Amino acid sequence: MATATDATAARAACAERLRRIDGILVEMYGPKPLTPHGEALGELVHIILTQNTSDANSDRTYAALRAAYPSWERLALASPGDIAGVIRMGGLADIKAARIVDALRRIEADFGTMSLATLDTMEATDAFGYLTSLPGVGPKTAACVLLFAMGRPVFPVDTHVHRVSNRLGLVAASSPAATQALLMPAVPSDIVYQLHMNMVTHGRMTCKAGRPACARCLLQPECDWACGRAHAVADSRTGYAPSSSAGDDQ
Repeated sequence: MATATDATAARAACAERLRRIDGILVEMYGPKPLTPHGEALGELVHIILTQNTSDANSDRTYAALRAAYPSWERLALASPGDIAGVIRMGGLADIKAARIVDALRRIEADFGTMSLATLDTMEATDAFGYLTSLPGVGPKTAACVLLFAMGRPVFPVDTHVHRVSNRLGLVAASSPAATQALLMPAVPSDIVYQLHMNMVTHGRMTCKAGRPACARCLLQPECDWACGRAHAVADSRTGYAPSSSAGDDQ
């Protein structure tokens, strides 16, 4: 039966491994200092616009939206249909427009102002809970708002971080949301931003979904997936692959 001491030791070991991985990723992609930009509402709207589209396309869509509606108050009063016409280039325009309007109107009703500044006075878990209660705001969006805009150490997981984390063996989870739920309490607060950014870069440049470049990856000693591939290659080359009926050695 696991004890509190065992749990503490497991958390410490996990944090140590995450720091090793962070150090290797810094060697590969450089340090990533965090400078919160302070625009929480802008981050929220921007992340909603990134859903199911590229970063470049969402940037153009966000610029078009702000040009059409320079203030959040004007945007909240606009009809979803009019907003959808402006953001059509980003895809899923009708869905995103409705979510943006609903979220802004809810924020104004809850706080009496078109601002998320009140989240700075909350515990990170409470702020995260509030954001995920907004229409169309999932765990990744909430974490991005808290981390990028407010500098709160909440770890976001996108599809790249999900893939890299599962291949490394940090988690065994079926979705980015499940991976995030496991990693959020585990990642040391001082490396949250850097580890997230470098994991995203690693997923895009090296640990790709279809053809991962394992040969040039410095994370191989930490990677369960790479070790599994190496064993599979070795077995097929040497002819010593165990049969499906082979038992365990005693």
